[in-house]
Amino acid sequence: MTAKEIRQAFLSFFESKQHHVVPSAPIVVKNDPTLMFTNAGMNQFKDLFLGEAAIKYSRVADTQRCLRVSGKHNDLEEVGIDTYHHTMFEMLGNWSFGDYFKKEAIAWSWELLTEVYKIPKEKLYVTYFEGDKKEGLEKDQEAYDLWKQYVDESHILPGNKKDNFWEMGDTGPCGPCSEIHVDCRTDEEKALVDGATLVNADHPQVIEIWNNVFMQFNRLKNGSLQSLPAKHVDTGMGFERLVRVLQEKTSNYDTDVFQPMIQFISEKAGIKYGADEKTDIAMRVMADHIRAISFVIADGQLPSNNKAGYVIRRILRRAVRYAYTFLNFKEPFLNQLVPLLAEQFKGVFDELISQQDFVQKVVLEEEVSFLRTLEKGIKRFEEQIKKDNSAFDLINRVGKNNLSISPELLNTPKITKLHGDFAFELSDTYGFPIDLTELMAKERGLTVDLEGYEQALKKQKDSSRAATAIDTGDWITVNTEDQSEFVGYDDLEIETEILKYRKVKAKGKEQYQIVLRQTPFYAESGGQVGDTGRLEDHSRQFWVDITDTKKENGLTVHFTDILPDNLEGKFWAVVDEDKRVLTEDNHSATHLLHAALKQVLGKHVNQKGSLVNADYLRFDFSHFAKVTDEELAQIEVIVNQKIRRNIKLKEQRNVPYQDAIESGVTALFGEKYGDFVRMITFDDHFSKELCGGTHVKATGQIGSFKIISESAVAAGVRRIEAITADKAEQFFLDQRKELGHLKALLNGSKDLSASVQALLDENAKLKKEIEKSTIERVNTLKHEIVHHVRGINGINLIAKHIDLQSAEAVKNLAFSLKDMVDNLFLVFTTEIDGKPGITVMLSDHLVKKGLNASNIVRELGKEIQGGGGGQPFYATAGGKNPAGLKVVLEKAESFIP
Repeated sequence: MTAKEIRQAFLSFFESKQHHVVPSAPIVVKNDPTLMFTNAGMNQFKDLFLGEAAIKYSRVADTQRCLRVSGKHNDLEEVGIDTYHHTMFEMLGNWSFGDYFKKEAIAWSWELLTEVYKIPKEKLYVTYFEGDKKEGLEKDQEAYDLWKQYVDESHILPGNKKDNFWEMGDTGPCGPCSEIHVDCRTDEEKALVDGATLVNADHPQVIEIWNNVFMQFNRLKNGSLQSLPAKHVDTGMGFERLVRVLQEKTSNYDTDVFQPMIQFISEKAGIKYGADEKTDIAMRVMADHIRAISFVIADGQLPSNNKAGYVIRRILRRAVRYAYTFLNFKEPFLNQLVPLLAEQFKGVFDELISQQDFVQKVVLEEEVSFLRTLEKGIKRFEEQIKKDNSAFDLINRVGKNNLSISPELLNTPKITKLHGDFAFELSDTYGFPIDLTELMAKERGLTVDLEGYEQALKKQKDSSRAATAIDTGDWITVNTEDQSEFVGYDDLEIETEILKYRKVKAKGKEQYQIVLRQTPFYAESGGQVGDTGRLEDHSRQFWVDITDTKKENGLTVHFTDILPDNLEGKFWAVVDEDKRVLTEDNHSATHLLHAALKQVLGKHVNQKGSLVNADYLRFDFSHFAKVTDEELAQIEVIVNQKIRRNIKLKEQRNVPYQDAIESGVTALFGEKYGDFVRMITFDDHFSKELCGGTHVKATGQIGSFKIISESAVAAGVRRIEAITADKAEQFFLDQRKELGHLKALLNGSKDLSASVQALLDENAKLKKEIEKSTIERVNTLKHEIVHHVRGINGINLIAKHIDLQSAEAVKNLAFSLKDMVDNLFLVFTTEIDGKPGITVMLSDHLVKKGLNASNIVRELGKEIQGGGGGQPFYATAGGKNPAGLKVVLEKAESFIP
């Protein structure tokens, strides 16, 4: 069976068991503060397990894109090294939400593996939870008894809490699990060692392929287990591992999931796969990493220097490093794998093929940028080696009998180990993995201080954790209710009750999170900021401020600094109307802007991110060139025309997703849409988008629209920032005021452009005259100064205060004198615009003798309360204390040996 056939067989099997097949959720997680990426198939169903959302289908199956490169589930360092770990992988899964439980899950998993996929029964081992006295958990006797119907008891193995009690994180849904392992060893190997002893022992050929999790509990903050409202089944089968088993390979990378890419890399590198373990690892890393990189970008997350963007940049750079070091790809190559990958997933995850050009160009630009950084890092490495060996090299050059060398330096050895702090700098600043640094060091006969490196790494991690640590308490129930309901599309003030609350602590600040039975507060989502406002008691005499509103797994969470005195009873939830209205102006304007961009620039334009608040809007979109001033003007005109037409909002709720797509609506990549969606339309032939945000009732409310900036964000992504309503009005008033001020300065000139141009021309003319005068002054000075040279120990000293008002002129004078005077030791002091300065120039001969202008200027800079640096032959310093300039000149002679 091919990989495509294996995937389809799984989905078809569970369809036959009355499961609803759902699409994969985006790999980038939104509205869940505990996760950056989808790392398990159950992530998108977390709110269903917790009873915080309505269950539409009690049985579900899918194939889910997952990423495990950070947090508790982190496999990155194993990827490419072993045969079965990956960054991005597919998780085949089937779920029951309060419907069937262990009996059906176990029976169907056995039926699929042995009757559909035809895996020999004797190859399979199953595990069950043996219990945990510390947790007060009993042995899962039910799972054991069920497996006995299908499996020989010698192949049913107990597992401890680590292996057979599944938890997504420190808190959240969890429960005992039953794993299925397959023994892929040869008959000869099996005869020597019993497979049962190798289960969960990290044997590369005895691997877990499926895990049936029986969700029964919710792990609370205090570590205790609370029973879930209903019992659920959550299963996950590693697709890549399953394909390996069915195609009878010894490595996931030998299947048709990875081989097309590996063979392409092999051909382009001119290196046969299988010839050498180091190059094999590099090819596997590239074939694996491009999957994670491409799908994360396609789902809307661009590489960056923080959070999820940093994770994906790190993965990309890891792939480029392996390609550069082991496959000799010195030019960008990784991006060439994107079309191959897109074609492979056509019909499975079409979001990649529909954005193929965009994803490839983003990867290309990241490669170009990192290859430049890589070269800088290698140069930095060479400089550090030279610096560390400078004393040793000096002794060898001048000889140990030279009396000018201090006794402490005489026995300086050549370095044999690279400092751990420097290895960490290469990793942190230039993206060098420690193995690359070790390789480079080995080539120079050096080792790396790994202990020092680990200490520096730990220090950074501890600092990062402390900065981002959030201590979240358990929910405390006040009133019971099935779900919270958002009513903010229609109301900005309602009567409601508190369902539950919890305490959170971040960066030393304590806050509370509150869930209401009904809420008019919009939770931050889709680029629109969360509402603020007040929660008033029923008498309206007392209230607490709602400082923010966010979504967490579909739940609307309100942030407050304090809790109401009495949490029970009725409350008035009141949204800050002024802020909401201004936010709506900007949100609706982004829809008009999006449509105008498509009209002016082309249909390839797609939203790549946005921020909408009461002050301004920010809109990121795919486009591979700077938007010209003429295009920006045209876009502004179109948006303002739509505003003046006062187009009424057409809002359609609960539209079947497929119907919406077929109507030509704009849907965003990386968003998870349900079976029913909300459509926002301003003119059927202009702007029609899927959107959950709040909007104006008619475009005239926006008032006016003004673009204030256009810039690049990343490869193929541009950003427009704009203002509307009162902010736009104020902008135009400020412009008018500024214009009036300019006219007054120019004596009421009617032609401002001509007047300003005349001033610029006059300024340029005066600059040329000043430059000419300065050149003449430098020429005069150098001939005057050359007659005041003092000879000391064969060295020609010039120490003088120079009256020049340009740093460039001082530099030119110093270089002129260097050409005129042999063995020159020059120190100039200056005072330019009231700021003291020092310039030191040395002849090449003095530099070779060991003098260093940079060291000298730093020492002299202390006299003017400043500092500086430069090159060994030329350096400058600035400071705060002009009174010290006299001492600088007096001290200059003391540096002559």
